[in-house]
Formats: sequence, C-alpha cells, structure tokens
Amino acid sequence: MASYVVSISSITLITICILSSVLLPPSAAAATVHQEDPAARPFNKIYAFGDSFTDTGNTKNAEGPSGFGHVSNSPYGTTFFNHSTNRYCDGRLVIDFVTESLSLPYLQPYRHSKKSNDSTFGVNFAVAGSTAINHMFFVMNNLSLDITPQSIQTQMLWFNRYLESQKCIGVESKCKDFDDTLFWFGEIGVNDYAYTLGSSVSGDTIRKLAISTVSGALQTLLQKGAKYLVVQGLPLTGCLPLAMYLASEDDRDDIGCVKSVNNQSYTHNLVLQAKLQEFRKQYPNATIVYADYWNAYRAVMKNPSKYGFKEVFEVCCGSGDPPYNFSIFATCGTPNATVCTSPSQHINWDGVHLTEAMYKAVSEMFLQGNFTQPPFNFLLERKQSQG
Repeated sequence: MASYVVSISSITLITICILSSVLLPPSAAAATVHQEDPAARPFNKIYAFGDSFTDTGNTKNAEGPSGFGHVSNSPYGTTFFNHSTNRYCDGRLVIDFVTESLSLPYLQPYRHSKKSNDSTFGVNFAVAGSTAINHMFFVMNNLSLDITPQSIQTQMLWFNRYLESQKCIGVESKCKDFDDTLFWFGEIGVNDYAYTLGSSVSGDTIRKLAISTVSGALQTLLQKGAKYLVVQGLPLTGCLPLAMYLASEDDRDDIGCVKSVNNQSYTHNLVLQAKLQEFRKQYPNATIVYADYWNAYRAVMKNPSKYGFKEVFEVCCGSGDPPYNFSIFATCGTPNATVCTSPSQHINWDGVHLTEAMYKAVSEMFLQGNFTQPPFNFLLERKQSQG
C-alpha cells in the first residue's frame, strides 16, 4: 500500500473513526458480573447504541473498510482483557466504565447474544463504522466505497428484533422492564462527516440529515417507554491524530487541534442539545441527560497532566514520524506498527480511537463530574425516587 497515491477516495476510506474486524468470542472477563450487592444496582439493564467509541464487538470485517480492520489482532485489548475483544482500544470503553459504576457486567454485543441469558443485563447495539444517516444516502452520492453499511437505523432494527424475541412488540408497547433500564446513546455522526470528506456534500447537509435521523431514533426509544436516557455529543474530533495528519498546518485552534473539524463537531452538538431540550418538554416523565464529550475532551487537552497524560497527540499504537507516530499505511495491529510501553500516558490509541485511560477519564467526568446536563447523579436520584 505504501506505493499508492492517497486519493480522495482512499482518504475517505481511512478517515473514519471506526472500522471493521473479524468476529471473536467476547472475553470471559467481559461477561463477569461485578461482585457487589445486586440489590444496590440502580438499573437492571443497559441498552447501548453508537459507533466504534461504544462498540464492544459488533464489527465484522466483511462489512467495512480495511484501514483499521485489524482490531482482532494484538495489541488491541492488551491493557485489560489481555487479548482483543474487538473493541477499538487497548482495554475498556466509556460504556464499560458505565456498567462497572452501576454494578452490571460488560454488555454483550448484539451479534453475540445468542442465548437468552446473554442479554439478562442488556445488549450493546453499537457497531463500528456506523453512520447516523442511512447508508443509501452515501450510495446515491457515490460515497459508499468500502464504508460500513450499518447506520443508527440498522441498530434500531436490531433493537426491535431483540424486543420481539423478548415478547415486547410494537411501538406502543411499554416494556415492563424499561422502568429499570438505562439507555446509553453513544456518540454517532463522526463517520457521516468523514465519509463525505472531499465530496460535494456540505457539512450543513450532513448535520441536518444526521440530527434528523438521530432524533428519530431517540424519539422511537422515548415512545417505546424509555425513561432514563443518556445521549453523548460528538467528541473533539479535530484532536484525533488522523485529523491532524490530514489537515493543513494553518488550520489549528487554541489547543493545537484542527479548528475546522472541532468547530464542525461543536455546531453539531449545539443542534443536538436543542433537540434534546424539545424532547424533555415532549416527554416530561423521561430523564434525558446530555453527555458533553466535546468539552470533557477539551478539559483534558487543556490540562493533560491533571489526568495523568504526557502525550496528547502521539499515537500509542502505530507507525510513522513524530509528532503523531501515525501512518495511514501501517495502522495499529499491522506488522509494521509498534505499541508504546505506557498506554495510560497517551490520550490516543491508534490515531482515531482513544486509550482506556482516556475513556476512563471521560467516563468519570460524565458519571461523577459536571460534564453532563443535568448531572448523572440527578438521573440516579430520580430513578431512586421513582422506585
């Protein structure tokens, strides 16, 4: 691949925050219930949605591009699971720390939940490479080369199939366990912008369509009776090494990241928050929390040492020249890539995904800090008061 010229199509192929992999059985550790009093659990189940930042193993190599399709290889998963679990990370993701905090086991990916007891504590429908906008949009705009066909609509389809298997059928059905279920809607939409890089499709068009489809999915959950919903905004995508690698050096903001990309994510998040406020008025019995990924990430970038980080841009697992240690032709998991000795000191894992240490820092800012509106503790208190 190193002899190839990087064209718009190849940049589009690798400028994604998610990609696919060969399926492996999930780690036995990932199915272990945390040893705390089950009676103390505020929720009995979690249903999760999103892209590679939330996916715990739904990816499949045949359905996505190959640029980061090496997630089944070492050193993915080595920090915590000791082998790959098809998470795009060296260990746990935000959703894993959420389940730990709620005394629940790690969520089984939907594609692995073959037995009824696999989904006792919930299911993860998030899939790497997923878009907010339906795949046909990209096909119609000749942007479907090697991109993952799943979208948030696919995840909702999986969710409906799962509910049918649990005898909870129909939009109007109020599933009896939804009162004790947390719905975690991970960030989604980064891929939509990435897939259209260099095309004639405008960012405004992507934002309008993505917010519309995400809003439709959220409304479906609320109509089905979801009472406790956390929605993550887009992260500080302009600080990912891939964005830094591709962007012009004069396109930088006050923290040294790609200004245009960060502004794009910021604007997207403002529109998303406005929609969530509409839903709060429309569904007053539901508690809807916005998780501010953009500002949480920015807080770490502004004071990395406070969170234990020494490397804010250098990739832990990759290959290439300083300052990023990143090359689109030799990504993490390929033979020419190397891995750092201290992943916990790095924010970035493979150039488009974060380290376990960064996910842990962000999860603590969500669960215990002031980077959710309203605070996550408010959701827990409301759950406790409503029984």
